[in-house]
Amino acid sequence: MNSVKTPSTAMLNIPSNRTRKAAVVIFAASLFIYSLYWLNTYESNKLMWLMFIGGLLGLSLYHASFGFTTAWRNFIINRRGRGLRAQMIMLAVTVCLFFPALNAGELFGEEVRGYIRPLGSSVLIGAFIFGIGMQLGNGCASGNLYHAGGGQVRAIPSMIGFVIGGLWATADYEWWMELPQFTPISLIEKTGVSAAIILNLALFAAISGLTIWLEKRTHGEIEKDNPLADTNHWRRYLQGPWPFIWGALALAFLNFATLALTGRPWAVAVAYPLWGAKLAMLLEMELEFDFWTYWLQPGRETALSQPLTSDINSVMNAGVLLGAFFAAAIAGKFSFEWRLPLLHWVAAILGGLMLGYGATIAFGCNIGAYFGGIASGSLHGWLWLIAAFAGSYIGSHLRPLFKLDKKTSMRSSC
Repeated sequence: MNSVKTPSTAMLNIPSNRTRKAAVVIFAASLFIYSLYWLNTYESNKLMWLMFIGGLLGLSLYHASFGFTTAWRNFIINRRGRGLRAQMIMLAVTVCLFFPALNAGELFGEEVRGYIRPLGSSVLIGAFIFGIGMQLGNGCASGNLYHAGGGQVRAIPSMIGFVIGGLWATADYEWWMELPQFTPISLIEKTGVSAAIILNLALFAAISGLTIWLEKRTHGEIEKDNPLADTNHWRRYLQGPWPFIWGALALAFLNFATLALTGRPWAVAVAYPLWGAKLAMLLEMELEFDFWTYWLQPGRETALSQPLTSDINSVMNAGVLLGAFFAAAIAGKFSFEWRLPLLHWVAAILGGLMLGYGATIAFGCNIGAYFGGIASGSLHGWLWLIAAFAGSYIGSHLRPLFKLDKKTSMRSSC
């Protein structure tokens, strides 16, 4: 009797796996397209384009695994500076784009302005707290968004903590603002555009040079950024992974597009306390927002009374989530990671609280204060970087207390 050959289990799974992937891709694309359509129909064409830019940001962050948390930790623990150098490239391109526009005060006929904030203890302490929170929460403001979009549930408790911490900080905001602080300093105004660009480029080059020197001293050579060697040349654009430099350039140009559309740089963290306030109002919690200094500032009181679909920052954050969802789906990597050890949950919530509180009193997170601040020519962006990096140093060494790895692959986290 002739034996009948039975297809292997792997072969039987191929159609179902492909069907499942196709279904997720179609759902992710449909959800994103419908969101764009809804905003264009019921809100405004401008908000539709801002969600589209947010989607491209989410796709870029996911495919390049571009972030700040792991890049900083990898340098602190492993003396590997590839991620930090990518950030310097991002900043170098951005200041060359931003500074002339900000000096002119307009872009394509529309008024533009940067984030020029005071230098004081709120930035110093807030950024330091944020830096610790980055490492305990395993992500930053933008990182948690694209992690969640990719199906990583571990980002959810950190985001919840971020919302609570941000709302908590709005209650204390007046106290922090009353502490002594120096007047905001704009390098563009103090030195002129050309000198400000040259000074910033020199600082970026110095930081990059320091990472190269320390990396060669520790490892004998620098780590290469070429994850595409074995990837089909056309598939890599949609499916990734991308080199870090692709992510750096994408973030620089998309931030410039945000400046053109909104009149100010990209921001992420400012949406979190608003979400907390909206939730508090929904739950009818007796919080007197009308008397909190934070909510009396121009635009914030209006945001409380309007739907989140009218809030620029919330719309862009939603775009990052949906863009990362689509990126993960088309790469065939979307999956829910439900299981987390208890200590990881504790670290994520605690880290999130520190992220939210720190970002709110420090005038922003790694995007609004670090990226946006330096791109605006404001000295507070550099103060934020120094303080947050110091906090990340402490946070990186606290991770083992929560059973978190100190040495994490650059392709595994924000």
